[in-house]
Amino acid sequence: MNAEDNPLPRYDFIAGATLLVDKPQGWTSFDVVNKIRYKLKHRLNVKKIKVGHAGTLDPMATGLLIICTGKFTRKLAEFQGLPKEYTGTLRLGATTPSFDAESDVEETFPISHITPELLEQARQQFLGDIEQVPPMFSAIKVDGQPLYKKARKGEVVEIAPRPVKIFEFELTHVNLPDVCFRVRCSKGTYIRSLAHDFGKALHSGAYLTALRRTRIGRFRIEDAWNLDDLVAFLEDAPAPARE
Repeated sequence: MNAEDNPLPRYDFIAGATLLVDKPQGWTSFDVVNKIRYKLKHRLNVKKIKVGHAGTLDPMATGLLIICTGKFTRKLAEFQGLPKEYTGTLRLGATTPSFDAESDVEETFPISHITPELLEQARQQFLGDIEQVPPMFSAIKVDGQPLYKKARKGEVVEIAPRPVKIFEFELTHVNLPDVCFRVRCSKGTYIRSLAHDFGKALHSGAYLTALRRTRIGRFRIEDAWNLDDLVAFLEDAPAPARE
C-alpha cells in the first residue's frame, strides 16, 4: 500500500486510528511502534500519543502487524484474540536454542528416514487442540522477567504447556531438508514451537528459517502499509482540526 491509496484526511490519529503494517525483517514489533509514535509526535506537535500493537512478531519474522493509535489502543486486546495465519519454512535435521535461525545449531539429526507418508502422519498430529510449550527465547514473563533474558544468562526454566488450536496446517512444498508450510491458528500459538515439535514427531529435529504473518482475523497482509511508505505518509499527515 502507498500514499496514493490513502487520502491524507483519512486518519485522526489522536481520536484513534488502526494501521496495518508489513513489518520488515530485523525489526522488532516495538521498533515499529516507536518509529510510528516518534513520527506522529513530531508531525502532530504533541508531547504524547498512545501507540500500541496487537500480537508480537519476532525480529526474524515479517508480515502483518496491527498498530492502533489514540483511543483505538483499547481495541488491542480484541485484535490480539483473533486467529492468525502464517506462511513459513522450517529446516529438518537440526535444532537451535531459540527454535529458529536467530541462534546457532546446537544438535543435528538424521533425515534419511523421512518419507512423504511420515511427513503426513506428523502433520496430522498437530491439527485441532494441542498442548504446546513456548520457547525459552520468548517474551513470556517468569518472576517478573522475560524468559529470553533468563535464556541469555543460561538459566533453564520449566515452562508449563499451554493449550492452543491449529485450525489448518498445510505442507505447501517439500525439498528436504526444507519444508514450506501454511498454518492458521489460535492466539498464543508459537510457530517456532510448532516447528520444533514437528521435528520431534519425525524422530528428527527442526527449526524455523522463515516466517510471515499473512492474516489476523479479517485483516490481510495485502492491505498493509510498507513501512517506508507509511513513514513518508506520516511525515505529511495533517494534524486533525480541533475546536
